[in-house]
Amino acid sequence: MSCIFCEIKDYVLENDLAYAIFDKFPATPGHMLVIPKRHVANFFDITKEEREAIFDLVDQGKEFLDEKYSPNGYNVGVNVNEAGGQTVFHVHIHLMPRFNGDVIDPTGGVRGAIPKYMKYSK
Repeated sequence: MSCIFCEIKDYVLENDLAYAIFDKFPATPGHMLVIPKRHVANFFDITKEEREAIFDLVDQGKEFLDEKYSPNGYNVGVNVNEAGGQTVFHVHIHLMPRFNGDVIDPTGGVRGAIPKYMKYSK
């Protein structure tokens, strides 16, 4: 079975264990994916070293996106398994720049994955 992430060779950022690319279907300008080079489906199955390599690139990606897009905020997230919304079964972390006004009310952030829980009392 082929994997679209295993076939990518054109990286925006890279280290020994992971790489970053721009999402082909970005939710926001600059939306990046950070991906381990080793094919593994579940985030909870990556090694400690892969996790560190991935989050090093998340940090580098944020610096890159700050310079290129000057976002007002970020969402960083991972979808795990089908019930968690994962559609490509090769681990990837979403690094999504956020901009004032890109949604009417961003309160609740990633809680919006389950819309009825997006809003909550403060």
